[in-house]
Amino acid sequence: MTSLIALKSENYLGCHNDLVNNTLVSMSIEKSLLEIGKETYDRVTHELYTRYHSYLQDCYAHPEYLSEILTQLYGNTGKVVINSITKQLEEFSDHDQIARLLKVIQKK
Repeated sequence: MTSLIALKSENYLGCHNDLVNNTLVSMSIEKSLLEIGKETYDRVTHELYTRYHSYLQDCYAHPEYLSEILTQLYGNTGKVVINSITKQLEEFSDHDQIARLLKVIQKK
């Protein structure tokens, strides 16, 4: 019985951490885009929705969406956004999904 309670608690904490990490990633992406300008933010979020029917929070599970859009819209200039996101999230890169996101967006 104790192990079942511990499993449920661990599962809840895992889901809660995932939600917190997703929010952290979304906010970091938003901040990085807005640092460049509202027009950049609007353009990237528009493309995310137009191409993938997705929002910034979906980039946590699908970082390839963001990477693809930044590369296609801005080429090498998109690296400014990627560097900003990386700088904000590098201290959290011990979380598997955040590490995966950073790896995906940095490889383009």
